[in-house]
Amino acid sequence: MADVGGTLTFDDITVDSTLPGGLPSFIPMTDGSAVTKLDASLNWPAYGVGLRRVFSPDTHTLYKRFTEQTARQALALGEHQKAVLVGYGEDPLVEAFWTRRERDRLVERIAEQEWDLVLSCNYSIYGDWPRTEHLLNMRRSLMLAQEFAEAGVNVVPNVYWFRLEDLQRYLAWIEDTQPAGIAINVQTVRDNADWDSWERPGLHWFAEHLPEDMPVFLTGLSRANRIAEMAEIFGPRLTLISQNPHQYALHGAIMTPNGREDVHARSEDAFAATVQYMASLLPNR
Repeated sequence: MADVGGTLTFDDITVDSTLPGGLPSFIPMTDGSAVTKLDASLNWPAYGVGLRRVFSPDTHTLYKRFTEQTARQALALGEHQKAVLVGYGEDPLVEAFWTRRERDRLVERIAEQEWDLVLSCNYSIYGDWPRTEHLLNMRRSLMLAQEFAEAGVNVVPNVYWFRLEDLQRYLAWIEDTQPAGIAINVQTVRDNADWDSWERPGLHWFAEHLPEDMPVFLTGLSRANRIAEMAEIFGPRLTLISQNPHQYALHGAIMTPNGREDVHARSEDAFAATVQYMASLLPNR
């Protein structure tokens, strides 16, 4: 409770930030190395990198390649291309980031990397955890976004929920503070039971109640039918972020309307094909 300021409300939290211009509706994630080869035929407007590629899960320190140069330099991006830090990771990683962030100035040092956009860390909510843990983690997620904003970073807060009252609290906070957008990590919801009983109803609720111009970033959708449904309910304000193109390309596979196809393509060709296909599922800006 001391860590989160002695309260579980959101009333004292604001995330004063803006979105960079020129973001595409689909942002592929890579492994944090230069994208020169993968991007050769694409010239894609933005690339994402997961937190574990920047903050080591083994040493809990920032990798030198991201502290000795800017994020755009590390990814070998052109001036017009955007670098997006996707601040999601397994629980031990994001917990270590929280614990060490002040001592090691992690937020300020990530700000120095000049990411064009940061999706703030999400702290987990599990159904069999005590309710207090839910409330602590919802507040921590917003607090961390505020810390990034105060460091001068373009940041979007992550929202996670378990009950309807959580969605209602978020909505009241969003209407009061008007963040630049909201981010939702859906990559951990794979089975249909959880999707249909929890994640999907919450997403539909947000689509109906959020301000109509509120940008929404979804990370981890990989099934064409789910992507199509989210595109329908959120429209052009939706941005999808996924590591599928990169994962498939490592095995020469592509994503198609029939699912994954192992076509034994060159990695850069497979990557480009999946990026273009996933982007085609989303509304034009």
